[in-house]
Amino acid sequence: MCKLCRKLRQSFILRYNQPMKITVISLFPDMFEPVMSTSMMRKAREGGQLEFDAINLREFGRGDRRTVDDTPYGGGDGMLLKPEPVVAAIESVAADDEDAHVVLMSPQGQSFTQAKAQQLSTDIKHLVLVCGRYEGFDERIRTFVQEQISIGGYVLTGGELPAMVITDAIVRLIPGVLGGDQSAEIESFSDGQTLEFPQYTRPEEFRGMNVPDVLLSGHHGEIQRWREEQSAKRREQA
Repeated sequence: MCKLCRKLRQSFILRYNQPMKITVISLFPDMFEPVMSTSMMRKAREGGQLEFDAINLREFGRGDRRTVDDTPYGGGDGMLLKPEPVVAAIESVAADDEDAHVVLMSPQGQSFTQAKAQQLSTDIKHLVLVCGRYEGFDERIRTFVQEQISIGGYVLTGGELPAMVITDAIVRLIPGVLGGDQSAEIESFSDGQTLEFPQYTRPEEFRGMNVPDVLLSGHHGEIQRWREEQSAKRREQA
């Protein structure tokens, strides 16, 4: 094995022997516990592949009432999250971990894709997701984050659901979380464009619909070709 290959392999092993950490900053941190205590998210936490923390933005509010929002300059409906509490929350995380990568949940951000999920799961050791509420953020907050991400061209009441989507998409890519080595590789969008081929399980016949004969043939080469053809058809029809 060449020196570069050995170095990359050692780096890969070191990265995945350490748990990924995800921290969310939210006014409603309790929203995350049911999701993070279920299915693969729970498995990742219990298996040591993931450390998860939810920080209550209200703890960084200003004054006796822990105020986190105010009316916008220039008028208009709604309330904006103030810069002081949000930035203080971000800096409290960054102070403990200089590797923290801060992402703002924002409709103005880049669209979230499978490729982005793969990049974050591989390159980032500590991901910090900042969730907005109300009418949005004071614009100055954007200068304190590394990037902004949107999960689609629509508006939600807060950034918590996008943060959950991003967390789920990332965590399931961590080696060992899904179980099978190829589980994440054969899925839709695993290479950025391919749609997953049709899959079937027992029974062989259900209400007049049969499992394709090729899948029952035991001929792995033909099965692989069939799957590739079906994936291509789905991509053309999408």
